[in-house]
Amino acid sequence: VEIIDQTRLPHEFVTLRLENMRDAEFAIRSMQVRGAPLIGVTAAYGVALSMRHHASDAALKATCDMLVKARPTAVNLRWAVERMRALLSPLPVNERADAAWHEASNIAEQDVQINESIGRHGLEIIRAIHQNKNSTVNILTHCNAGWLATVDWGTALAPIYAAFEAGIPLHVWVDETRPRNQGASLTAWELAQHGVPHTVIVDNAGGHLMQHGLVDMVIVGCDRVTATGDVCNKIGTYLKALAAFDNGVPFYVAMPTPTLDWTLQDGVLEIPIEERAEEEVTHISGLCDDGQIRRVQLTPKGSPAANYGFDVTPARLVDGLITERGLVAANADAIRVGLG
Repeated sequence: VEIIDQTRLPHEFVTLRLENMRDAEFAIRSMQVRGAPLIGVTAAYGVALSMRHHASDAALKATCDMLVKARPTAVNLRWAVERMRALLSPLPVNERADAAWHEASNIAEQDVQINESIGRHGLEIIRAIHQNKNSTVNILTHCNAGWLATVDWGTALAPIYAAFEAGIPLHVWVDETRPRNQGASLTAWELAQHGVPHTVIVDNAGGHLMQHGLVDMVIVGCDRVTATGDVCNKIGTYLKALAAFDNGVPFYVAMPTPTLDWTLQDGVLEIPIEERAEEEVTHISGLCDDGQIRRVQLTPKGSPAANYGFDVTPARLVDGLITERGLVAANADAIRVGLG
């Protein structure tokens, strides 16, 4: 299985081969692959790689148990692994390898179809704003939820790509997304590859732009959404939602249905928030003037750092969930009727 090593972007484009389950687990844990949908697909192929070598009941259990723990917050990981486990467990051992590859491929193709549909439904929202405004639509996004975070199209960026290809004039404000800078490194790189007009901004600039009427809508991805519409996404998303609410800017979440966690009701209390290494906060890598990529320390030696990977935006701050089935209100009744 070949992947793009996202830790090397935007300055180096490097692909890697995953030869076994441990390669897949490391790729997920180290964020060589990231984004909730892509994590799930990679885990599915991790199971398939394992079944190619060892397909016993014990191997299947050990594989699934290890992969599901690679990262704790994105629900797509658990969803994909448990889907693979449920399919393979009843099968004879000698049939598991072929079935695993087939199912992993199905999950990957389903991701593309889901994201394309999200793009189509989100396009209508952007088109309506353009028709009402009759000028460039300014969209703010946070983190990276484009085709790098999925198999193709992306979630939050899918409507942007669809609108751009439909000829709607638009401009994207790209949050840098500290501490790993997925916006500045990945979203900006994607949009540049696609030719979409964009500007990278520091994370704290969004509220200022909204106050001055420079943002028409916010659209973000998600790593887990509760049955009541609370949204867990990259750290800093909650602050964007608060600023959007205060300034009357519509705040949308692009949500594939596999990211919906029907078992949870209160996102703040129930969603596990990943805490990552403090070095992601204290250090940063960048391209130097001599063409070399170097890692430097930002903080004083000895100063501790906290690194919470995600936060939760309450449903009351979300104007709508853009799903592959259409726009759904972020509340329990609408979710149950529209997606149940």
